[in-house]
Amino acid sequence: MGALSKKIIRRGSRIRVLVVDDSVVIRRLVTHALEADPSLEVVGSAPNGAIGLARIPQLNPDVITLDIEMPEVDGLEMLRRLRPAYPDLRVIMFSTLTERGAASTMEALSLGADDYVTKASNEGSLDRSLTTLRSELIPKIKQFFSLEQDHAAPSPVATAATVRSQPVVPNTFRPSFAPEVVAIGISTGGPTALGAIIPTIPSDFPLPILIVQHMPPVFTRLLAERLQAATKLKVEEATEGAVVEPGKVLIAPGNYHMRLSKKRLAKTVTLDQGPPENSCRPAVDVMFRSVEEVYGGSVIAAVLTGMGYDGLRGAEILKAHGAWIIAQDEASSVVWGMPGAVVNAGLADSVVPLDGVIPEILRRTGRATTSPRRTEALSTR
Repeated sequence: MGALSKKIIRRGSRIRVLVVDDSVVIRRLVTHALEADPSLEVVGSAPNGAIGLARIPQLNPDVITLDIEMPEVDGLEMLRRLRPAYPDLRVIMFSTLTERGAASTMEALSLGADDYVTKASNEGSLDRSLTTLRSELIPKIKQFFSLEQDHAAPSPVATAATVRSQPVVPNTFRPSFAPEVVAIGISTGGPTALGAIIPTIPSDFPLPILIVQHMPPVFTRLLAERLQAATKLKVEEATEGAVVEPGKVLIAPGNYHMRLSKKRLAKTVTLDQGPPENSCRPAVDVMFRSVEEVYGGSVIAAVLTGMGYDGLRGAEILKAHGAWIIAQDEASSVVWGMPGAVVNAGLADSVVPLDGVIPEILRRTGRATTSPRRTEALSTR
């Protein structure tokens, strides 16, 4: 599924939600949690995918919350059937924090689901369950929409038009810039985006690649395994003491910040469960700061599709020390929050579509490549 522009919800209207789950308790819980927000309206529910599909044309929802395990037609099969007919309908999966749940969620993302939330196993009370749902699900729904009153006001994040209005200066390779590592921060839409770009990296790529993808435990390991199956590079979920070396891709494990340490000639990973930053653990900012401490400005940092602004402060630190900052453009981002924040702050040296990220990285490492069409390219060097 390609990137979609935010749908504008007209003044006086609400975001229409269809809840598809075989559990009566979950359907009621989700409905109760969402209807506390005045910008959301639960227009209906369904106990399985077959009934859910039948209700889409009747109810005209903007977004579906979709359980995976259901009788008759499960969430994955419903997703397969609805995508050809409803390519613009946003879908957020409900997942369990289990091996099976994580694997199914990864499959759902590859089939075109836009995002997911994890089901709390034992919240202990109804109030706590509602609080958790509201804090996690509501922002994930709203990230895909723009309320008309907000749309009319100045946006805190630069739009694609804002970027296009800036003078485009050809990027020039600076002989003094010798990158030693690539650091990537990514969130919503990340697994699909990484699945598209990592396999395009040459097998003899000379630098290590560090990735923070906002995902919970188990999910990051399965992501690493999926990427490994698609590339000749070595891809691993990072472990304590893992060596950072050329041609290796290390993905921060869920629920752990990933930092680097330097001992003699070796650079290794250290993991910790320090406080979340930007409500995230792992956090891109933590990784970016640590990369600067070890590599200085000899860094190519890429901030790709994702909600929020994690990576902004770290990119600012890296930029101040001479790193090259790449941001994904709005048109190819599922959510232009993280890269948009970097662009809006004037930190992006290059603004490229998803399929231009690896060609741009290769150019910065001095390797010739035939690049796809680039929508924007900014250079401040």
